[in-house]
Amino acid sequence: MNARPAVARRVLPGSPFNNAPAAAPPASRLDAEDRVTHDRYGLGTVVGVDEGGTVRVDFGSGTVMRVSRGKLTKL
Repeated sequence: MNARPAVARRVLPGSPFNNAPAAAPPASRLDAEDRVTHDRYGLGTVVGVDEGGTVRVDFGSGTVMRVSRGKLTKL
């Protein structure tokens, strides 16, 4: 078995993994009838927006869920 010494890996200056792009910022404004997507639930339509930072979204078949704004991407 080959034992490698515990050495910190060096960072290559031209590597595309050094400066990974940040996640897209959440939509600043969502209105009723906006189309949105969620990583877990898929496509949906905004039914209403609450002042507390949650959005009511219809993900089909009449299922309305309250979702935080940060988890939605406006289409």
